[in-house]
Amino acid sequence: MPPARWKDLCLDAIDPLAVGRFWAAVLDLDLTERPDGVVRLAGATPERTVWVNPVPEPKVAKNRVHLDLVRPDVAPLLAHGARVLARHQAHGHRWVVLGDPEDAELCVFTDEPDAPTALVVDSAEPVALARWWAEALGARVVPAPDGELRWLADVPGLPFDRLKFVPTDDPRTVKNRVHWDVDGDAEALVALGARVLRRPDARIGWHVLADPEGNELCAFAP
Repeated sequence: MPPARWKDLCLDAIDPLAVGRFWAAVLDLDLTERPDGVVRLAGATPERTVWVNPVPEPKVAKNRVHLDLVRPDVAPLLAHGARVLARHQAHGHRWVVLGDPEDAELCVFTDEPDAPTALVVDSAEPVALARWWAEALGARVVPAPDGELRWLADVPGLPFDRLKFVPTDDPRTVKNRVHWDVDGDAEALVALGARVLRRPDARIGWHVLADPEGNELCAFAP
């Protein structure tokens, strides 16, 4: 049995309500603002939950975690507050890079209705990191378009088609503004190679961990 299961997605934002409204519209989620400023976006299942958490620091670098979406047109996303950052083409695929209201990146595939939706993670060693997360989540490693085994399919609970690990030479310089939570055994994840950043204390009831490349995740006891 794998030590963890997908729980939900978390975003950092200076203005959680503005960012929450954007993602609620884009992902068709229901928005609730809590008294502490945290915004909860709820879907049809608990695994579709997105938390938008207030932080004081602005975005200063490209996000290392983002979403790949499939839409026939980017115009509705622009109407909700996104802006075009770039357009790309590689391996026979074309996509548009947008920024949300705080310029958090997302990629939109408009010409490929059968393309997979995905949570995408930049990685210095994507094959190794994909293998690690496959073991942590009980997922299946599948080839990316370049043939490398760095995509995950059949991730239990994941509300997207794939978890993608993509190569990058950019060094990791700041805390990730996008991370995900898991239900699972923190000590088992540590034994697998995770690192403890913070244990449960008087303020939080969960473990804050980092995967082998330093990507933060929160582990909640089942």
